[in-house]
Amino acid sequence: MELNGYRIMWLFVFFDLPTDTKKQRKSAAQFRKNLMKDGFFMMQYSVYLRHCASSESADVHERRVKSFLPPSGKVSILRITDKQYGNIMNYWGKQIAPNEPAPTQLELF
Repeated sequence: MELNGYRIMWLFVFFDLPTDTKKQRKSAAQFRKNLMKDGFFMMQYSVYLRHCASSESADVHERRVKSFLPPSGKVSILRITDKQYGNIMNYWGKQIAPNEPAPTQLELF
């Protein structure tokens, strides 16, 4: 099976979690930590992103995110192909920012 821009996936996790109480803040912080432990990186404060070598790999990480969902708040998961991600346009102020290069290391697990 060849790796190509239509098989490689990017997994986005968007969330809006309540932080009114100490318990809610702790839950939100734990959710972010769990995302980072699973290989996600922060694109924006409530938007995390992860490169997956295949749709099957994306399935695994999607299930992991579902397993540590916080008790309240809104969480959305979006999966797109590497080809679609290649069309992203990021701006820092009015200047266009360079796209993050795709990881070059293959995932073994």
